[in-house]
Amino acid sequence: MNIKRTIAISRPRFWIYEIGPYIVAIVAAAQNNHLVWLAPTVIIFFIFFTYPANIYIYGINDAYDYETDKLNPKKVSYESLVLPLERKSLFTHIALVCAPFLIYGLLSLSITSLLFLCLFFFFAGFYSAPPIRAKARPFLDSIFSASHYVMTGAFSYLLIIDMTNSTLSWSTLGICIVAGMAWAISMHAYSAVPDIKADRDAKLETIATRLEKKKTIYLCTLLYSLSAIFTFPFLGIISIALGLMYVYFMYLSLNTTSEELFKIYTYFPKINTLAGMIVFFTILLS
Repeated sequence: MNIKRTIAISRPRFWIYEIGPYIVAIVAAAQNNHLVWLAPTVIIFFIFFTYPANIYIYGINDAYDYETDKLNPKKVSYESLVLPLERKSLFTHIALVCAPFLIYGLLSLSITSLLFLCLFFFFAGFYSAPPIRAKARPFLDSIFSASHYVMTGAFSYLLIIDMTNSTLSWSTLGICIVAGMAWAISMHAYSAVPDIKADRDAKLETIATRLEKKKTIYLCTLLYSLSAIFTFPFLGIISIALGLMYVYFMYLSLNTTSEELFKIYTYFPKINTLAGMIVFFTILLS
């Protein structure tokens, strides 16, 4: 399997979903100690959360999703369809790419930071892989999908706390984890709505097939709102403005055809990148 093929499988337009939490949490934890951003360990794991982490997430996902993906036009045109004959070489590639970072973590990280890194691997892998295969279990699918993004942010936050010998505020970290989970669960549930027909054809149950379109979007609206409320103490009016932006996109999605909703969904990498940049500079300038 050549590198061009594996990069396509890793979904470069979605890399920001791992890089974003990693960077934002570093800025939040580092405060005025900006030199820590250039520490070798920070740079090494920044590299990990680009291609290596995403080929791990989406490679495992696509390897176990062939029966569903072949029925989904989005997977054929907008994403990559992984054939069964490619699975062995893909798994070998994932292991070779990720193993050096895991070994480095085992040798260099504190127990707490290493725990959250392992939680990333756990949630990202077993979202798709058996025996858990959370993505085929309604509600558990959104929780597992959200968790690996949130674990990335928690990992980098703890990484900086360890490196700067700062005092860890578990209450602050806990609030941010709850807010991040609400946002990321919304993102996953919303992304499952365009797949409702294909998932039902493949007899795959998800949060969206269980709740159906409108109830899923109502749930997303509630969770985006809760995320804005929980982050208000840290981001102020920016939190409310971003929350209203996501609520507006949920409103637009309610009375749409599948094609129209999918079109809105394709804008979300740009929308989320913009939101992440706003959060980044808000924390940096504060």
